[in-house]
Amino acid sequence: MIDPAKMGESTPFNREDRLQGRDWPTVAHSMAGIKRLSNVRDLVQRVIDENVPGDFIETGVWRGGCCILMKGVLAANEVTDRKVYVADSFDGLPQPDAENYPADRGDTLHEYRQLAIDQAQVESNFAAYDLLDDQVVFVKGLFGDTLPGLEAGPFALIRLDGDMYESTMDSLEALYPRLSPGGFAIIDDFALPPCRQAVEDYRERHRIGATIHDIDWTGCWWQKPIAGNQTTETR
Repeated sequence: MIDPAKMGESTPFNREDRLQGRDWPTVAHSMAGIKRLSNVRDLVQRVIDENVPGDFIETGVWRGGCCILMKGVLAANEVTDRKVYVADSFDGLPQPDAENYPADRGDTLHEYRQLAIDQAQVESNFAAYDLLDDQVVFVKGLFGDTLPGLEAGPFALIRLDGDMYESTMDSLEALYPRLSPGGFAIIDDFALPPCRQAVEDYRERHRIGATIHDIDWTGCWWQKPIAGNQTTETR
């Protein structure tokens, strides 16, 4: 993983690093590289073109860039009946709960305040693109507290960027059952062992056999099976 301690440092622009999302942008609204941003754009467009029912949600938004892009694609297609849910603590990552989630033992991401972007700043970033309206819904708090009772769904696309096992599992358990058949699950941090373990554990438990597609060195996605077309899932 890239060292969060280097976040905010001024470094020469490197096209390959930005393509892969291996740098720490000082002013950009997303840490995701061009490949992961293109993936968001392409899958949102597929949802629209293939008429997959539901809204969009990202869990773990930092400065909001991927959610802003989702809303931008909706606006470009003049879609006004879908929402983008922007879910984050807006106060950085939680301390690891190693007793209940051993995979997170030793995680130090909660120490990096550079990862804590408050909601007002994210709202301002949406407004900078003239994309802040009632189609954008902010969900503030830790995922385990906010997502289970969130009155929303179905979803056509879920994008998970929680880094940790607990955050990823909380997001999958709350949101994947609400993902429409034919909808898309995107994982931003699959290269991180705790995140990868959470995804693999969840998929195994629910017999999810859909093919995982790599985006770049860390991002991946799969399409939720449509009955009769792909491997049966339990949820």
